[in-house]
Amino acid sequence: MGKSDSFSDGDAKKGAGLFKANGFLDSQCHNLKESEGNKIGPNLHGLFGRKTGQVEGFSYTDANKNKAVTWKEDTLFEYLENPKKYIPGTKMAFGGLKKGKDRNDLITFLRDETK
Repeated sequence: MGKSDSFSDGDAKKGAGLFKANGFLDSQCHNLKESEGNKIGPNLHGLFGRKTGQVEGFSYTDANKNKAVTWKEDTLFEYLENPKKYIPGTKMAFGGLKKGKDRNDLITFLRDETK
């Protein structure tokens, strides 16, 4: 597998730009900090090592709850390419990032910001 079809550390600064550019930080989507709560999407604090559908107080689809995937770099790499294909029935509105480099950058940013 090459750099474009599997996770490798990316540029967190570029990932931050992608996070903002793709609408994740607006009032409709996700928070990153533990104290900030859920929005239309679940709070992403503690994302790495958590199973799908497990954020307290967030109303997930059955598809998301039943997927039973643990979020880590490689599962997020696949998911972020096309969320609706990875979890059919998810209510995640984000269409995905087709470029592997963009996903690497975003995942590196999320790994740093959701601890």
